[in-house]
Amino acid sequence: MLSIFNRNSPADDMRRAVAAFEKVTSLESDSRDARSLRMRMGMICRAHLDKTFVAGAEQTAAWQELARMALVAGKPVPEAPAPSKFQKIRAGESDIYAYLPEEYVTEAFALGARYQKTDLSAPKAIEAMQALANQISYYELRLEEPFQVLAFLRDELAAEAALQEAAECLAQAAEDGCSSTPSGGSPAA
Repeated sequence: MLSIFNRNSPADDMRRAVAAFEKVTSLESDSRDARSLRMRMGMICRAHLDKTFVAGAEQTAAWQELARMALVAGKPVPEAPAPSKFQKIRAGESDIYAYLPEEYVTEAFALGARYQKTDLSAPKAIEAMQALANQISYYELRLEEPFQVLAFLRDELAAEAALQEAAECLAQAAEDGCSSTPSGGSPAA
């Protein structure tokens, strides 16, 4: 049979995503299989939160531009973007739909929007998103360790800090080289 006939509709995939989330969050067992399902769902939730944060930032940037153009043209401002409870994420060799309840996606999307508008610094955005991830990890999935969100932003901040430190070291080395001799004494006049 051709593979196009075996594909599920996005609506079916979305229903399965909701069912999977609800199944994992309702697990009573603490068996190895249950913990494995919780961990896997944690990775899916992490990807969903990251994508929702980015969507909030990107869609807000696009909306701000459309709103600016509408105001200049004297037209009504378009409706602000809204988050989706579903995100398409890569899982191994294929794409799957991930689901999170509206309360979580609304918060993640809003944090991305606030970050885009510079109402929220990168460290504060990471802190707020991690608090949201902790809530999902501990109270929805009952994980022993929370998953970590916004790794890309954490990496970006770490790289910026390393560059800043390197620049400060170079500046200090240049200053030390100009104000003293290699033996540590004062330069000859």
